[in-house]
Amino acid sequence: MVRLACSSSFASTLCKAAHAATRSRNTYLSAQYHRLAGRRGKKRAIVAVAHSILVISYHIIQRKEPYRDLGDDYFDQRRPEATAKHLLKRLQHLGYDISPIAQSGILSVAA
Repeated sequence: MVRLACSSSFASTLCKAAHAATRSRNTYLSAQYHRLAGRRGKKRAIVAVAHSILVISYHIIQRKEPYRDLGDDYFDQRRPEATAKHLLKRLQHLGYDISPIAQSGILSVAA
């Protein structure tokens, strides 16, 4: 298991909070977990989410501001061209004929 550089009870509690956060829907932390779990594994993804919770907590305390969730589509909105390219490749792999249309970002799909 990946270790956090802190007391074991604190790390355990933080990982439990991370696990609970990944089960929530339409949140940044859940999207982060699902994005990482496929590539890095579930345990490393939980530790990454626990680290994010720790960083978020630090900034909330330091700035004295309420938490604002970025949303589950944050990673899609950050790089929309890369997301569209990835989804086009997935559809082509499934056998669909895809022709992207540059007008207003709408794609034409023929089954």
